[in-house]
Amino acid sequence: MIFHDRQEAGKKLSLALLKYKNDKNTIILGLPRGGVVVAAEIAKALDLPLDVMVIRKIGAPMNHELAIGATDELGHMVLNEEIIDSLGVTQDYIDKEKVKEQKLAEDRLNRYRQNRPPLSLKGKTVVLIDDGLATGATMRAAIHSAKGKKAKKVIVAVPVAPPETIEKLRKEADEIVCLDIPAFFGAVGAFYEIFDQTSDEEVMKLLTHKS
Repeated sequence: MIFHDRQEAGKKLSLALLKYKNDKNTIILGLPRGGVVVAAEIAKALDLPLDVMVIRKIGAPMNHELAIGATDELGHMVLNEEIIDSLGVTQDYIDKEKVKEQKLAEDRLNRYRQNRPPLSLKGKTVVLIDDGLATGATMRAAIHSAKGKKAKKVIVAVPVAPPETIEKLRKEADEIVCLDIPAFFGAVGAFYEIFDQTSDEEVMKLLTHKS
């Protein structure tokens, strides 16, 4: 399945989430940046509140692109123990990086929300949206974050993801909605005709229109 752009992906995904339309107990959360574009379409179609969730990657000591874990702004963290063990990463390093990334997540959230208070997830059904998943590491951290903020039910909804990632996340989310689970997966962008970069300004604008 090829999507024209993130807006189309959001509209198609909203059709698979119709049972949550007008549900006062449901909140849509987009993962920046591209996930917020998809989430905004879903929030609009289902008449649900929209907010943003920022997850920051914790990079390996000698290769910051290699994620050894991830955290949210409150310090809800997931770690990839396998990579940590294989690299011999110390607890001291993890603790320091967590504090740094936690602060960056908080700063980015404040920028996106423009100092509006976050929506409370306590007792809510939370739908986590991204424009697609590859390894699912960030989404796994997002699930952990939502549960840490006392969400009652956590749903992952994405346009496209590989089967092995979906299987991993099934163990952690209460429900998975994915429109396309191709056996041969390259990169998320390969499933879009238009997959341009989303700016911080666009994210802020979308959140302002549906906050």
